[in-house]
Amino acid sequence: MTVMLERLVAQAESEGAARVTLRALVEEACEVGAARALRTLGLMDDKAGPDIVELRQLIQGWRDAKKSALSAVIAWMVRTAVALLLIGLAYRLDLLARLKS
Repeated sequence: MTVMLERLVAQAESEGAARVTLRALVEEACEVGAARALRTLGLMDDKAGPDIVELRQLIQGWRDAKKSALSAVIAWMVRTAVALLLIGLAYRLDLLARLKS
């Protein structure tokens, strides 16, 4: 329980309420609140479970695509850097002139 809830239970207990009754009341209130939240979000029907699974799969697919795209960009940048390095090296060593001779 949260600190505030614990204080309220302690206060009610000091006024004569049984702790077991108070815990049962809190648990019931939590269940009602959770059901209300799910109903508000539209997740109380039989299709809610499969919808959540599908959403998780979509999110995982998005994460995989993002990771793959990042890997491709990094690989492209490394290849470009190596190509530029080789071109610079060829220019510096004047390899084009040597090839023509």
